[in-house]
Amino acid sequence: MRPAKEQMAALLDGVVEVIKEDELEEKLERSVRENSPLRIKQGFDPSAPDLHLGHAIGLRLLRRFQDLGHTVIVVIGDYTGMIGDPSERSKTRPRLSHDEVMEHAKTYQDQLFKIVDPVRTEVVFNGAWFSAMSFADVMDLAGRYTVARILERDDFTKRFSERLPISIHELFYPLMQGYDSVAIKSDVELGATEQKFNCLVGRELQKAYGIEQQVVMLLPVLEGTDGVRRMSKSTGNYIGISEAPREIYGKTMSIPDDMILRYFELAIWTPAAELREIKRELERPETNPRDLKRRLARALVALYHGEDSAAGAEEEFDRIFAQGGLPDEIPEPAIVLRGQVDLEHVWVVAVAVAAGLAKSNGEARRLIAQGGLRVDGVPVESVDEEISLGRPVLIQAGKRRFARILPGNVSLEERP
Repeated sequence: MRPAKEQMAALLDGVVEVIKEDELEEKLERSVRENSPLRIKQGFDPSAPDLHLGHAIGLRLLRRFQDLGHTVIVVIGDYTGMIGDPSERSKTRPRLSHDEVMEHAKTYQDQLFKIVDPVRTEVVFNGAWFSAMSFADVMDLAGRYTVARILERDDFTKRFSERLPISIHELFYPLMQGYDSVAIKSDVELGATEQKFNCLVGRELQKAYGIEQQVVMLLPVLEGTDGVRRMSKSTGNYIGISEAPREIYGKTMSIPDDMILRYFELAIWTPAAELREIKRELERPETNPRDLKRRLARALVALYHGEDSAAGAEEEFDRIFAQGGLPDEIPEPAIVLRGQVDLEHVWVVAVAVAAGLAKSNGEARRLIAQGGLRVDGVPVESVDEEISLGRPVLIQAGKRRFARILPGNVSLEERP
C-alpha cells in the first residue's frame, strides 16, 4: 500500500467534506501498518432500473479506493428501496413492493461494474439482515436513536412545521441506512452532500453498537439535464450509464451551456489543468459552446461504451440533427390499441402511448401542443388527429425517439 498521506491526496480530490479528516488519516495509517484494507461502503436504492452520472461520482471514488488496495462494499437497498430516501422530499414517496425493487436491481451489478472492479467488490442486499430481524430487534434499533434527532433533518422539519404528512416508515429510513453500516462494519461511507444526515446516523449507530465509527466522505451533487434540479431517476432528468450510446450523446447535447464545465468536472472527473483550459475556452467570445458539448458527449459515450461507439453516436447525431436523417436502428414495437375500431382511423395520441413514445395521454397531448410529435416527418397539429396504420408509419417524439409502426405489429382490442 502507498503511504497514508499519498492516499489522502488521491482520495480527497473532488470531495466536498470529510467527517472527520483526521480519523480518515488514522484509519489509513493503521491500514498501511497492518496491511489490512479498509471497508468502503456506498449504498444504492433500486427505486428505478438505471444508475446515472450522479451515482458515477461516488463509484469513481470507490474505484480510487480499490486501486489503493481497499475493499469496496456496495449495499443494494432492497429494503430501503421499498421506502425511498426522504431526503429533499416535500411529501411521502409512493411505496414500492419488494418485487418491483428486485426487478429494478437485476441489472445493477452490470452497471456498477462499468466503473468498480468486480474482483475487489462485495455486493450485498440489506434485506439479508432486515428480513431476519424480529420485531424485538426493530424496537431495539429504534431505541438507539431519538425522534428529536430524526426531526433535525431539514426536510422533516419543513414538513412538520407546514403540517404536511410524515409517515412513520419514513422516519425509519435513516435508521435503516445507518444500520447498514453496523451490519457490514464499514470504515468509510461515501454519499452525496444531501446524504449527510443519513451517513452521520450510521456513525452514531456504530457507536451505539460498540463498533468503531465510520468516516463520512461527502461528494457534490450533479444537476440533471435541465441544469436546475439534481439529477434524479424520479424526475427523469438523468443520463443513465447503461443507456444506449445515442441516448447518452443526445441527452448530453441537450444540457444548458452553463452546465458544460460542471459536467466535465463531475461526470468525467477531468484533471484540474484541463478544466482550467476548458473554462478559458468557454470565456472566449469566438468559442461555440456546442463544440465543447460535442467533446463532452463523445467523452461520456467513450467512457461507458468505448471509442467506436462514441464515434458512431456522434455520426448518428449529426445525421439526424444536422442533416435531417434517421437513426440506423428504429424500433418496430408490437402495440395493442384498446377501443379503436379499425386501422384506418386511429387516434394518434393512443398510438404514441402504445408505442412507448409517451408515458400517458397527457404527455402525448403536451408533445403535440409543443410541436414535438411527428408522423412521417409532419408535425401533428391537433390532439384529436387520427392516422392510418394500414401501412408502415414512422412516428417521432421529440428529437431522439422514433418508432416504426407496421400493420402486422398492431392489435386492436375492445375495451372491457
